Amino acid sequence: MKFVDFVNRNAIRTNVEADTKEDVIRAMASSLLEAGKIAQDQYDGIVEAILKREELGSTGIGRGVAVPHTKHPSVHELIGAVAVSDEGVDFDSLDGEKVHLLFLLISPPDRPGDHLRALENISRQLRDDTFCRFLKQSKEPADVWQLLEEADNNQFGS
Repeated sequence: MKFVDFVNRNAIRTNVEADTKEDVIRAMASSLLEAGKIAQDQYDGIVEAILKREELGSTGIGRGVAVPHTKHPSVHELIGAVAVSDEGVDFDSLDGEKVHLLFLLISPPDRPGDHLRALENISRQLRDDTFCRFLKQSKEPADVWQLLEEADNNQFGS
């Protein structure tokens, strides 16, 4: 599964200003709302589901990366958003470091395979230090999109 299969180009945010895990999750869910990928009346439920998943254990996987995710019946296909935070967000990450790169995933409950393939793709690509460094330096959503396309085309060392 490739980034372009699930990341919504209109739900990429750079220079996200959020200090807390909840704030950045709300900002990312809002980007999906603005992109027309989630319904206004489902927004709060989706945010709650993501936060509930975080209570099970932080999705801050280390090295400045977090992958908050949930399954929700209001979505009919796997959708994703990307955020870059210059300042970093305290995400209770496994390594204790602030998070600068965030990938938010929401999938339908009846499509667990897509959910797992997307998580696998994200974690594989984010092992590449060059890819992460370029993403963190991205100032415009178009720059992030270009990097995701390059990663999909195996332009990095992964």
